[in-house]
Amino acid sequence: MRIIPAIDIIDGKCVRLAKGDYGTKKIYNENPLEVAKQFEAHGIKYLHLVDLDGAKSKHIVNHKILEEIASKTTLKIDFGGGLKTDEDLRITFECGASQITAGSIAVKKPEIFKNWLQKFGSTKIILGADAKDEKVAISGWTEDSALELIPFIRKYVENGIEYVICTDISKDGMLQGPSFDLYHKILKEITVSGRAQSRPTKLIASGGISTFEELPKLAEIGCEGVIIGKAIYENRISLKQLENYILNAN
Repeated sequence: MRIIPAIDIIDGKCVRLAKGDYGTKKIYNENPLEVAKQFEAHGIKYLHLVDLDGAKSKHIVNHKILEEIASKTTLKIDFGGGLKTDEDLRITFECGASQITAGSIAVKKPEIFKNWLQKFGSTKIILGADAKDEKVAISGWTEDSALELIPFIRKYVENGIEYVICTDISKDGMLQGPSFDLYHKILKEITVSGRAQSRPTKLIASGGISTFEELPKLAEIGCEGVIIGKAIYENRISLKQLENYILNAN
């Protein structure tokens, strides 16, 4: 299971929110590149970079920070937050992102999202499936939708999506543990054309990670990756623990 630390950006700074509420913003570092380099120094290869200003303004904002981290580290970065147009994606990939994560557009303008999937391929496009009571939430979690989470994911898997990041909003930033049952249910229920998939969905768990002991449980369920944010910044999980986990996995 891949270890993917998160850096969330507001006003160029590394922050964390609780349940996506901008009013709960806590600044952890003024220099996101410094944080990224710490991750890299501990053997971490991946980074989940979220442009929270972009999510709010509905277009890419913090691409310069993406470019700086991509050019000054070897981290493979997936970037999300407010990506709405082909131009946003052009900027994101030109600035060094390996993948993009998009959720709201997959709900509101599915044809655009499907076009991105065809144009860039399933290794470049991640479906962001953020959940509240097993319903899809969008627009930086400021809007609920009537869409059921699992059928929503299944539809895009049938359209070729390979990677899915699922965040249970009720867990995010709360340090109370991830949604084990939800992830188990997703992996069990998603099928292609009514039959088990020959290529399993690469489900990335996100939200609520609070202790190192939760990681092997997520791996056992079948999660392909896990995004860890606040647990690192609040020293609940050390970078040394993650380094050892990666070394042992290899």
